Amino acid sequence: MKKILFHIKAYAYLAEKMLACSNLERGEVEVNTFTDGERYQRILSEVENRDIILLGGTVNDEATLELFDLASSLVSYGANSLTLIVPYFGYSTMERAVLSQEIVTAKTRARLFSAIPRSNKGNRIYLFDLHSEGIQYYFEHGLYPVHVYCKDIVIDAAREYGGDNFVMASTDAGRAKWVESLANDMGVNAAFILKRRLKGDHTEVSAINADVAGKTVIIYDDMIRSGGSIINAAKTYKDAGAADIYVICTHGLFVNDGLQKLKNCGYIKKLICTDSHINTQNLHDDFIEVRSIAGLICKAIKA
Repeated sequence: MKKILFHIKAYAYLAEKMLACSNLERGEVEVNTFTDGERYQRILSEVENRDIILLGGTVNDEATLELFDLASSLVSYGANSLTLIVPYFGYSTMERAVLSQEIVTAKTRARLFSAIPRSNKGNRIYLFDLHSEGIQYYFEHGLYPVHVYCKDIVIDAAREYGGDNFVMASTDAGRAKWVESLANDMGVNAAFILKRRLKGDHTEVSAINADVAGKTVIIYDDMIRSGGSIINAAKTYKDAGAADIYVICTHGLFVNDGLQKLKNCGYIKKLICTDSHINTQNLHDDFIEVRSIAGLICKAIKA
């Protein structure tokens, strides 16, 4: 019997792509809104003793609760197994407390999903290119986390635009280990920027660890919000003599006109990202190429 794919409203676009590349049955849910703004949901498909896949990113609090409500109800109505697919796990930058008594939202969100009732065969959650690998260990009570790396998508894009001789680069030393791993897989050099803190949030570039003069540089980062860090990195590599600069990211949020700022900075030739975040669905610009994560998701759940 086929597994049934359900999704929250915001991720209908990605569900359609998953249905096209897999042997999944479409799950039907009625969703309405009461006059006071509360959400109404009713599961229309029969789910008792069925294996369920539920798709949805925690892009905001509303989407998070919609995903939690639907997941909990699918189990309560007799799901045999539950697999949560979370292409973008929000609040991942709040994975630890820096200031006294800060709320570690990544942990509280993980605890929320860990409270979903257990299905007969157990519950799993698939997470993609987490900002911090430690986040997966916040899930508990039998909710089994699977961290999926989008390496294949990144490598394909890097090879397509980088040609035979390019440098794989990061915005700073914080992502250097991941970028070095990508570079080793492709047999190219890795570069990252060394910074030193001056005062407060002010930093200056002290060095670049690799020669980028005259070479194509491909910058990878897991997430782009407003694009400030990417622009600063691109400028640094350009000042060091880099030729063409491309940017690849997994999660493109592009808030506060981030995409326009990246385009207007003049350092970046093209930007490539996945469709893991809903904000990528309203982008219509030749500067950016959006590649779907659907095939990777289907491959992961099949495995």
